[in-house]
Amino acid sequence: MEEALRNQSCLAAASDTVSFLVCLFREVEDYLSFLEYLLWVFTPLAVVFILPFLIVILLYLSILFLHVYKRKNQLREAYCNNLWDGARKTLATLWDGHGAIWHGYEIHGMEKIPDQGPALIVYYHGAIPIDYYYFLARVILQKGRTCHSVADHLLFKIPGFKLLLEVFSVIHGPQEECVRALRNGHLLGISPGGVREALFSDETYPLLWSKRRGFAQVAIDSQVPVIPMFTQNVREGFRSLGTLRLFRWLYERFRLPIAPVYGGFPVKFRTFLGDPIPYDPNTSAVELAERVKLAVQSLIDEHQQIPGSILCALLERFRSKRKAP
Repeated sequence: MEEALRNQSCLAAASDTVSFLVCLFREVEDYLSFLEYLLWVFTPLAVVFILPFLIVILLYLSILFLHVYKRKNQLREAYCNNLWDGARKTLATLWDGHGAIWHGYEIHGMEKIPDQGPALIVYYHGAIPIDYYYFLARVILQKGRTCHSVADHLLFKIPGFKLLLEVFSVIHGPQEECVRALRNGHLLGISPGGVREALFSDETYPLLWSKRRGFAQVAIDSQVPVIPMFTQNVREGFRSLGTLRLFRWLYERFRLPIAPVYGGFPVKFRTFLGDPIPYDPNTSAVELAERVKLAVQSLIDEHQQIPGSILCALLERFRSKRKAP
């Protein structure tokens, strides 16, 4: 303290440039000495906390390797049949392992996904739809099928994503292309809320679908069933600051999806698949859209604590059985 006051008085009393530079140099030297002291004190403490964390990472990587190794025969067979089939199954194994390790990921109702034939899967969009990635991985591994997906056009502008999107059959989403995929017998996943729901929904889990009915018209034109889907605690894994007025204004005014997302918490994820809504030629797109929305909302009401709690979602990792709703 005395040294700092002395340096300040030195700077104030400096009468020429040389004197000023000398005093400034002494002050910088004092600050550097202080920083050196902080590093000397806190570096050992940082190492003490970081090293155990690295050990945990190595343990999780080892578990991830075991997940891949457990499916080595399936992977070998997939690579023999088709290069991209093998690549998809390898990445699916990695993502499935990540979901199992980090979120204890579960799917309830997988039997509702047909082993063959088309179906439209409509889901709630989290701040980051990592639960949907886990779902896609599980479908590949358990059903042996690739589920096509509709994504926002912004995803196609990210450098380096083109090949990934092609291999996993991600499309931009014109209705004609969606109908074509379903008529060719594929599964198709879509979130009517899209980017708006991802950024501006919150821990109360409102569905921000506005008046979107295109997905319903796709199901009608393709004459396929619609399967509602929701993942418990997806908003507790990652959250968005989109509820702040500035980010909402920027999106509404300029369509800039720049609301920061934070989280990555290892909360419990459970994906629930509702009963398929069959094709009915007498149902309009407006009616079907409302019916699907009510089905997804029913899954939220039944399986999600409102408002969501990160702490409670973390504690779910230590419960061996799911509580009855």
